Amino acid sequence: MTFETIKLEVDGVDTVVKVIGRGPAVLALHGAATIEGQEWARGLADRFRIYLPFHPGFGESGPAPHICGMQDLIVHNLRLIATLGLDRPHLVGHSMGGWMAAEMAVFAGERFSRLVLNAPAGLNDPNHRGADIRQIAPQDLPQYLAHRTEVASQYFPGGPLAPPKEQFVAARERESKALSNILKAHGVGHPNLRRWLSRIPNETLILWGDRDRIALASQAELWAREIPKARIHIVPDVGHFAMQEDPTCVTAIGNFLAG
Repeated sequence: MTFETIKLEVDGVDTVVKVIGRGPAVLALHGAATIEGQEWARGLADRFRIYLPFHPGFGESGPAPHICGMQDLIVHNLRLIATLGLDRPHLVGHSMGGWMAAEMAVFAGERFSRLVLNAPAGLNDPNHRGADIRQIAPQDLPQYLAHRTEVASQYFPGGPLAPPKEQFVAARERESKALSNILKAHGVGHPNLRRWLSRIPNETLILWGDRDRIALASQAELWAREIPKARIHIVPDVGHFAMQEDPTCVTAIGNFLAG
């Protein structure tokens, strides 16, 4: 089964969406970079049709210099869903994409079926601080992104799944600029995000690797405490790239979405 590519204009932004699979629709939102790719979605493709958009300024999508906060991405994604003609898709978000998915469910939860938050960013609780990625040397990033460093290393220059170094560096510089626009308003998260979470009406799975050094798994209880229909699934011996490090994470997501 191969990935399809859909190219759309969403409110003036050239938007590229990768699609794979057959079945109920799943909108899957990536994190603050596209380093790890989208191959994990093959593990759901026999049961679902997965839509994997590149956020504006990330991956193959065009820039959107007007963006100045996460709320612009929320509006962009709601318009994207309408343009794709999706009717109550499941919603999955990883890391920054988890924060994004949570806010989408806060404000438009009735437009989605089930919700999966994989190591979501956004709450910034001072008692659960992970590593500051801005302070990590580039060569050390793989050991922070996966418990088994070799899993993350394969996506970095010299790894078997990495593009040429020049292309990798150019992509990170471009995505860093797009990320800066998203973080302009409030940084990573919104100061009132925890207050909003009780508005999420969706059945929600909070999935986390217990060795995550970027977003600590101890935060899972904070999310579950506020989201009325939440359940927690902690995966042993995996880090931030949980879906890449342990295929059972993808299976758990699929089983949850299938109800």
